[in-house]
Amino acid sequence: MLDHLLDDKAKQIREEARELVRWVPRDMILAMDKDEIQFPKEFLQEAGRRNLLGCRYPRKWGGRDLDWVTTCAVMEEVGTLGYIFACVFGVGAELVCDAIVQHGTDAQRAKYVTPLLRGEKFAAECLTEPRGGSDFFGTTTTALEDGDGFVLNGQKRFIVGAEGADYFLAYARTDPNPDTPGEKALTCFIVDRGPGVTVDYLYGLMGCRGGGAGRVVFKDVHIPKGNVVGTVNGAIAVFNTMMIPERLGTAAMTIGAARPALEVATDYTQKRKAFGQPINRFQGVSFQIAESAIQLDAARAMVYVTARAVDAGADPARIRRLVSETKKLVTENCQQVARHAMQVMGGIGYTNVFPIERIVRDLGLASIWTGTNEVMSMIVAHEWYRERALNKASAPHRDFEADAAEASAPGEKIFS
Repeated sequence: MLDHLLDDKAKQIREEARELVRWVPRDMILAMDKDEIQFPKEFLQEAGRRNLLGCRYPRKWGGRDLDWVTTCAVMEEVGTLGYIFACVFGVGAELVCDAIVQHGTDAQRAKYVTPLLRGEKFAAECLTEPRGGSDFFGTTTTALEDGDGFVLNGQKRFIVGAEGADYFLAYARTDPNPDTPGEKALTCFIVDRGPGVTVDYLYGLMGCRGGGAGRVVFKDVHIPKGNVVGTVNGAIAVFNTMMIPERLGTAAMTIGAARPALEVATDYTQKRKAFGQPINRFQGVSFQIAESAIQLDAARAMVYVTARAVDAGADPARIRRLVSETKKLVTENCQQVARHAMQVMGGIGYTNVFPIERIVRDLGLASIWTGTNEVMSMIVAHEWYRERALNKASAPHRDFEADAAEASAPGEKIFS
């Protein structure tokens, strides 16, 4: 529907992403869902060979100098394979690399970004801890300065890609003063897999299996000062920019993951007959298909509007609101699309004869990871009220409240 927003270069790389999707063996998808493959190295290696990882980064580091609109088109296509494929595709190439490209040094980019985008190394981002996920600045993992580096101790959980990662992007508290707020006390590090780093548990997940999600434990890990990303105690700058790829990338790939559910259900409802006619002739069925098409189109439109805002360098506060709105709207719409597909297909949709049940399971993660949708609502509310106050103070506007017949009625407008 939104091809008019893509230039020829974007359409070309989208076709390259579709070729990657066609390359993936069916057995790989099934084996990952059974956890027989715990981390899809071959998939990432192939994506790297095709130069599809991190296409928006500079060519000198292995990217293709493209924009966010193009990246969203690629992420949607990768998502059609299954949500976990897009998760592992994005965690390294869109999240970890983003932090290093934007805030790291040339030495870090050469050592960590370039081989990852070639599919030669793998990375994972470490945010969530056993004590909580949304309370990011309350992290209890510590990194205390020691000579020429830091000593890292703590653990992270639910880390997608942990099983296969060669290095981790990890946040830790570096200011030991308990009175220092987390916003001024955390540092972002590149942590190589080595002595003191263990992945000690792989989770039995409801869906999104095969992505190597595990618990990462750091015990007396020495980190050289050259592996600090950004500045010491300055992780908030890294975190704030990473919220764009975390949440906008999630939205784009969620559309891709839901799209096959609508396509399979559309085809099924044209073939399946009941009461002497195809079931898509019944409004109870066709209206759910129509609603799903509307939801996906609306979701995609929101993704591209937000991507355009990021590409145009819109105000960071506006981007923060748009990204949060997009993540919430898209993930909830796409979950509904998958449920509609199962509903119109009936009992067969609840079996593994069709992929609908896997899609439903996988998309359960969408509204939880990279910030729960409740956190998205909290951010949107905060930014909307702030924006409303600024607009009232900065420009003349019509007083819409006065456009009511009894707007000035005495004794009616009581606020406390």
